[in-house]
Amino acid sequence: MFFFYHLGRYLLLLRRLFKKPENKLLYTRELIRQMYSIGVGSIGIVTIIAVFSGAVTTVQTAYQLIASWISKSVIGAIVSDSSLLELGPTITSLVLAGKIGSSIASEIGTMRVTEQIDALEIMGINAPGYLIGPKILAALLTIPLLIVLSISLCTAGGMVVGELTGIVPYKLFVEGARSSFQTYNLFFSMTKAITFSFLISSISAYQGYFVEGGSLEVGKASTQAVVYSSVAILVADYVLAQLLL
Repeated sequence: MFFFYHLGRYLLLLRRLFKKPENKLLYTRELIRQMYSIGVGSIGIVTIIAVFSGAVTTVQTAYQLIASWISKSVIGAIVSDSSLLELGPTITSLVLAGKIGSSIASEIGTMRVTEQIDALEIMGINAPGYLIGPKILAALLTIPLLIVLSISLCTAGGMVVGELTGIVPYKLFVEGARSSFQTYNLFFSMTKAITFSFLISSISAYQGYFVEGGSLEVGKASTQAVVYSSVAILVADYVLAQLLL
């Protein structure tokens, strides 16, 4: 019953996002601010994680492929496919759930406990539409781009490490990556990216919007936002893989 109670309240909150905005210019400015915060503000952490994930995958794959008769181009195929199917979309989304999810929950939660949301509603502003709508839309627009960046850097990181360490030459790595590439895998990765973007932003906003209490409860809501978003990402990852692969 506890699960269905929160699921119902979550869906009712999302329904309020589709009301006509009172001031389109105000909403547009908020959307641009959120896109900068979510997208540009996350490039650094995404870059670091992607490059080292690709590097580690190359080293570990080479360690496991001990048979001399296996072509080293297989390493390029494994690293590129892993980056496209799992390392890029899933690992990046889990990291962003910690960074973006906690930020969204704490921002909205602070506004709730300081009664700023109540003030917005008294002025006739659709608080969920103004506070949550731009965040979800910004996440849907920027997180897939971050995941594309992550996939590219993850593959590039594996390729560079393979060349520098002598594990796999550049040409063989590229040959393996090209031979295994499938357009459908890119479609699957982008489907995951959009799904994860929505889960991170909406679940975190829900946790912050219904905070009751003070600063201690805001901190608790931020933690719950990260945990629930991460669990939702893992569940959705399995469901999408089962349905689409």
